[in-house]
Amino acid sequence: MPTTEPEPERTSPTADRKFHQINARTLRGLAHPLRIRLLSTLREFGPATASGLAERLGESSGATSYHLRQLAAYGFVEDDPARGKGRERWWKAAHEGTVFGSTTEFTDHADPEVRGAMGVVLHEVASLHAQELNTWLGTQHEWPDTWRRGSDLSDFKTRLTPELALELAEEVHSLVESYRERVPEGTEGSAMVRTHFHMFPRSAD
Repeated sequence: MPTTEPEPERTSPTADRKFHQINARTLRGLAHPLRIRLLSTLREFGPATASGLAERLGESSGATSYHLRQLAAYGFVEDDPARGKGRERWWKAAHEGTVFGSTTEFTDHADPEVRGAMGVVLHEVASLHAQELNTWLGTQHEWPDTWRRGSDLSDFKTRLTPELALELAEEVHSLVESYRERVPEGTEGSAMVRTHFHMFPRSAD
């Protein structure tokens, strides 16, 4: 499974970037829809307080505070003391992304709780992808024509073996990675771009 911003995300991260390697224990700590959204939000928008996250996500501050503490217990988020003022507690993501390795390690796990946790994570990531895409479709008229022409909504059908499917996934991940850091933050006319990649076999029936 690829890295998540989620992602949640088979590629090997570059040596100079910080990723969280998931195991059966930490998977349980992530497997909650709100925790996945909290982590994704912190990674995309930067440090925030529980109340700020609650407002952004439409949740109660009590819920965000509780789930942030749970994420911290499993090493996904941490305090950002440089931003805290008085009793105000700021949180930040502890890593740039999450690495699952092979999802079969979890979907075929002997423990049904691990299998269930993996299912929660996968379905919530898929839901987040759909939400982000729908948001773009609903707001694209607010963007300049250059950005609308630069966006893409495509699907492809290709006959492959499992080995070639893995090769293709790794090639796509490498290509996306090659564009990272090419545009410095703050560059005029630039924006943070989300790239979703889904690949799966279909039955001929």
